[in-house]
Amino acid sequence: MLTLASKLKRDDGVRGPRTSNPASDSTRRVSVRDKLLVKEVAELEANLPCTCKVNFPDPNKLHYFQLTVIPDEGYYQGGKFQFETEVPDAYNMVDVVWGLNSLFTDLLNFDDPLNIEAAEHHLRDKELLNNRSIMSLSAASRELASTSRDDH
Repeated sequence: MLTLASKLKRDDGVRGPRTSNPASDSTRRVSVRDKLLVKEVAELEANLPCTCKVNFPDPNKLHYFQLTVIPDEGYYQGGKFQFETEVPDAYNMVDVVWGLNSLFTDLLNFDDPLNIEAAEHHLRDKELLNNRSIMSLSAASRELASTSRDDH
């Protein structure tokens, strides 16, 4: 993050006073976006849920990051869900991270389900749903481990 922040300061100093050149206007817009992203990253790091980890592979592209959600309770406990995320200008990255995290934590609501079939299973047999969730997570973990071994 410091790389981008220092780059922004250096670019502002090199650019000097404003001109009416259209190319400099588009450069300035990108610069404003980058400045906002630096602030969003700071806010994100200060408010990151304990079930999330964020990695920025390229410190010059803060709108692109890798998010890992590791639920610490509920049906998805023990799972590890990884996302490669590119946040468009219209969205706040903090809201995106909290939204993805919520899918595995507080949005798990069987009274108003996103997945009606899972909610029906929950009503019929909570134990069976829990066992199936554990089996699915284990199978997905094995498949991912196998795939990553094959890639190397």
